[in-house]
Order: sequence, then C-alpha cells, then structure tokens
Amino acid sequence: MAEADLAEVEHTGRIDLAAAHRIAVMQDLHEGIANHFSLSLPDPRGRFLVAPFGRHWSEIKASDFLTLDYDAQRIAGEGVVEQSALCIHLPIHQSDPVRHAAVLHTHMPYTTALTRLADQRLLPIGQAELLLLRHIAYDDEYNGLAYDIDEGRRLARRLGDKSILFLANHGVIVTGRSVSQAYDRLYLLERAARFQVLAYSTGKPLRLLSQEQQDLVHRQYTEHAREGAAWSGRPYHVEHFEALKRLVDRHNPGYEH
Repeated sequence: MAEADLAEVEHTGRIDLAAAHRIAVMQDLHEGIANHFSLSLPDPRGRFLVAPFGRHWSEIKASDFLTLDYDAQRIAGEGVVEQSALCIHLPIHQSDPVRHAAVLHTHMPYTTALTRLADQRLLPIGQAELLLLRHIAYDDEYNGLAYDIDEGRRLARRLGDKSILFLANHGVIVTGRSVSQAYDRLYLLERAARFQVLAYSTGKPLRLLSQEQQDLVHRQYTEHAREGAAWSGRPYHVEHFEALKRLVDRHNPGYEH
C-alpha cells in the first residue's frame, strides 16, 4: 500500500476508533480509563493504535492514539500504554492482523456477568444469540491480570479464528476486520447476554432452540443479514456504526480531532 493510501486508512481508522470509545461510554460498555480498544494498520511493518493510559473514554480523540510496532516499541504519540493492553492486544493483532484488525476488550456488564458463572456459555435461546454462537470461543482458565505477553499469546491461541473470546471471571474480547464490524459484534453480544441474564432471573425453564433452527439462522446470517450487503449496498455493521457516530456527534462531538 502506498504511503498516501496508508495515511488515509490510518486517519479513518483513528476517527472510528475514537468514536468507538465514546459510543461505548454512551452505551455503558466501558470501565472509565480501564479496558482497551485497538486497531492494527495495513502496514507490512506491523503497527497498531491504542489509547494512552489515563484518558477517560469519553474524551478520547483521534489524535490521542499511540502507534506501537509488534516489538512493543512506541513509534508515535504521547503517553504510555497500559501493560495489560499491550500484553492482550499485541499477540492477537500479530496472530492475524486482518481478521483481528480491531480488538475490543471490555468488562461490559451483562457479558461479564456470564463469565462469572460456572458455565459461561451463551445459550441458543434467541435470535441475537444465534447470530453469534459460531463466532465464540471460551477461555475457562483465569490466570490473574494479563501482565505477561505469554498470557496474551495464550489468549490469541484460544481465540484462534473466532471473533469473540469469553474470559472466565474477567470479561470479553471481540475482534473484527474493521472497527465497525467489531463494535457491531460487541453491541449485539451485550444485548444477547442481557437477554440471557434476564431469562435466568425469572427462574423458569429456558426455551432452547434446536440445532436445525440454529443452522437455519446461521445460513441466513451468512448469506444475507448482517455480514452481507444491506439495502444501501453497505454491510449492516457499517450502517449501524455510522448511525452510532451520528448519535455521538450530537451528544459528545470532537472525537475526530
């Protein structure tokens, strides 16, 4: 990719990544200055963007992001990267910088509540859940704070070619080929987890969907719904994320600077 093209891709990525931080605050998917979103750049040298430690997500701007290489060296930007952000995100980007271009790690309430259960699996009890089930991997080992790069490599192996990783007693990692794709998955996952927690709270038996129903929805999902072209000609996740950016433009503008 030519330098001019790479610069344009990075500029757009910075804006989307900053918007995602602020949207996460609006939707209560954040934890103040903790948790981390990052984005790999289509650069053969291997680089990714991550916010410096200490910025509240509601104030993140496109110009704030640090640029790091795959040797964990800071190339550009002011501030320091939080240790667990480095140890979680670098190995996942490095494992597949295209499939895992955007890496979103949160402790969002309902999904994280599921990770506290003895069985943290998302169950096939509704449509939202069926759109996600085949994208999910589970890590059932809790090894404390991710302050070691080897722990990040272990998580990258657990994630593999999936786009969602449940972290036992911890939180979740969601990835995508773009910020919009990853954020759309993150949002839908939290909705699905919320439905499951609410269904559990009734104490009544759950209505599980059959394997045949699961296969049907997966086929429809793959061929038409969320990953295919929407009526506008753009993927659903792009339309969703652009709508969310319009909301944050009204309520907390300035992220694009």
